[in-house]
Amino acid sequence: MTNTVVENTNLIHPSAVIHPSAEIGENVSIGPNVVIGENVKIGSGTRIIANAYIEFAEIGENCTISPFSTIGSEPQDLGYKGEPTKVIIGNETIIKENVTIHRGAACGDFTTRIGNKCLIMVGAHIAHNCVLEDQVILANLVTLGGHVHVGFGAFVGGMSVFHQNIRIGDMAIISGFSASRQDILPYSKGEGRPPVPRGLNVIAMKRRGVSQEIRTATNEAFKLLISEDYNTSQAIEKIKAEIPMNEYIEKMIEFIQTSKRGVLLKSHKSGYQSLE
Repeated sequence: MTNTVVENTNLIHPSAVIHPSAEIGENVSIGPNVVIGENVKIGSGTRIIANAYIEFAEIGENCTISPFSTIGSEPQDLGYKGEPTKVIIGNETIIKENVTIHRGAACGDFTTRIGNKCLIMVGAHIAHNCVLEDQVILANLVTLGGHVHVGFGAFVGGMSVFHQNIRIGDMAIISGFSASRQDILPYSKGEGRPPVPRGLNVIAMKRRGVSQEIRTATNEAFKLLISEDYNTSQAIEKIKAEIPMNEYIEKMIEFIQTSKRGVLLKSHKSGYQSLE
C-alpha cells in the first residue's frame, strides 16, 4: 500500500499494484492482481475484483469493477498523442467482466463519462468521449463508437453496435443484435439492423411514475412521428396542432430537431425488419 490509501482500508490484496498517485477512499476492496495506475480516484465502498486494470479514471462510491475489466486505457484514436484525458464513473455502477472503457480523446471535454447506477454487462466496449447518463444498461458485447451519448434509463440489447457520434434517447430500449448509424428516439422500442422503432416503451415510463394520461398522449405523438403518411416536419406540425403537449413529447421533438445524424423513425428497404 501507499500513503494515499486511508488507514481503515484493510481489504487490499498484497498482490495488487497501486500507483503512488492513486487516491483510494474508505472501505475499498481491491482483489488479487489488480493494477491501479496513475491518476486514479476510487470512492468509498467500491469493490475492485481480481485482475482488473484501471488508470486515468475517477470512480464513484459503492461501484463494482469485475475481473479483467479495463478502465481508462488509451483511446483508439489515431489523433491521440498522450494528452491528459480521463474516465469518470458515478456511484453504484456495476462493470462486469471483460468490459473496456477508454479514456477520452483530446477533444470535447477530454472525458468519457458514465453515470450513477449503470450496469455494463460482460464484454461491452465504451469508446472515447462517450457519455452514459444515469441508470443505463448495456447488455453483453454492446459496442459504442466514440462520442456516443446514451440517455437516462436506456437499455441496449446484447451484441448491438452503434456508430460514433450518435445519440440513444432517454428510456429507449433496443433489442439484441441491432446496429445503427442514426440517433434512436427517446422512449422508443426498436429492433433490427437498423433498429426501427416499433412502439413506445410504456413499461419504462409507467415504472417511473408517468401517468396514464401523459403516456397516452405521448404514444399518439410517437405514432405520428413513425407514420408513413407524414414526413417528420408534417408529423411535428400535426402533433403541435392536435395533441396536448407534455415534457416527453417536447423531449422527442427537441431530440429530432437537434439531431446531427438524423433520427431513425421509418423502415428502410435495405434494413432488416422482423415480422410482427
